[in-house]
Amino acid sequence: MEATGTDEVDKLKTKFISAWNNMKYSWVLKTKTYFSRNSPVLLLGKCYHFKYEDENKLLPARSGCTIEDHIIAGNVEEFRKDFTSRIWLTYREEFPQIEGSTLTTDCGWGCTLRTGQMLLAQGLILHFLGRAWTWPDALNIENSDFESWTSNTVKKFTASFEASLSEERELKTPTISLKETIGRYSDDHEMRNEIYHRKIISWFGDSPLALFGLHQLIEYGKKSGKKAGDWYGPAVVAHILRKAVEEARHPDLQGITIYVAQDCTVYSSDVIDKQCASMASDHADDKAVIILVPVRLGGERTNTDYLDFVKGILSLEYCVGIIGGKPKQSYYFAGFQDDSLIYMDPHYCQSFVDVSIKDFPLETFHCPSPKKMSFRKMDPSCTIGFYCRNVQDFKRASEEITKNLVLICCITRSSVSQQRIRVSMKTPLSGRLGQQALQTSLREDPQERFLCGLRTRKT
Repeated sequence: MEATGTDEVDKLKTKFISAWNNMKYSWVLKTKTYFSRNSPVLLLGKCYHFKYEDENKLLPARSGCTIEDHIIAGNVEEFRKDFTSRIWLTYREEFPQIEGSTLTTDCGWGCTLRTGQMLLAQGLILHFLGRAWTWPDALNIENSDFESWTSNTVKKFTASFEASLSEERELKTPTISLKETIGRYSDDHEMRNEIYHRKIISWFGDSPLALFGLHQLIEYGKKSGKKAGDWYGPAVVAHILRKAVEEARHPDLQGITIYVAQDCTVYSSDVIDKQCASMASDHADDKAVIILVPVRLGGERTNTDYLDFVKGILSLEYCVGIIGGKPKQSYYFAGFQDDSLIYMDPHYCQSFVDVSIKDFPLETFHCPSPKKMSFRKMDPSCTIGFYCRNVQDFKRASEEITKNLVLICCITRSSVSQQRIRVSMKTPLSGRLGQQALQTSLREDPQERFLCGLRTRKT
């Protein structure tokens, strides 16, 4: 009886903390973000210009982003549609209980897992849909009004706590059905894209069966000594994502793999071997690969000399984003304007969505509100992601990343006298790459290490 009483107290405590976090993190409002009309915006390799066109036109209030001086310009709508089409994965509440715990929400601890999911989702979008794809309904999502939204938050807290105590859950009714959505498409290609769009989102559902859902990621994290309720770092999440993709048995996922860099170094031969592994001898196609590079851009604080490097990475078409953030708050960085990073914020608690339903609603998986943060506030620990469709794609990406590294090394060499930079050319003795590979490293403070040297290791 005593043990049972203790269990009930623990459950009650967990439910109260979950309800409190639901209120605490639900106050993260979708506030407007101001963009300059004089500077380009880069979003995962795409460039948008907000130059002056018509000073009598105003940016729609529902967009969640405002051009300085309230002047809409250039391809603002294209940027909004592109940003909103990225898959947004946030805190959720009242999902099925995580095995080995009493948790039914990840509010307060799951943000890095969510940003990792967003990065992987972007890689899967590139793999199945391509970078040019945008969601046809992206511009139909409206921001919540400030007053009504905050008042609803208070009601939500009360209802959430009451539901937690009574262990009741009410599922939301979908507002846009699959039949209605597909009915608007004019050809089979668009219909195929929508099917894959939904399929990708369903892989990240908050249920034990979802391939890349929170429940599965936590299981893979146990091998790293992590459990539900712990805080996960960007490097740990990189290895969890690799394991999740390796263990996925879905037929559509057999053509993609993940490589995690070792000590900030990407070994070309290892990547190419991974792309060619498990492929039948008569199969002409290589595996696509998502390359994850856990790095540290400084000691206790981010070194601002890395700003141009980060900008260069986010400007590449191969980039699928960065798992980063501020200290103890993880964000998914997807672009930049001037010296500010553009990101999606997972710290927004939403209700559980059952993605096993055929026509589950899509609106809560897309964010209409881009946010910006000064690079100076960025936590030095992060994981950078790249996607390469095949071996040739990887070789091209390697060349572009290497050029970017050389450029930043030159800039850093001239601006930071205390840093010692070593750039050397090495010819591989053997291996598939068969070309010179640039080895780049940067020695700074003992706590710091430059990222992503590209080498060909002897096989």
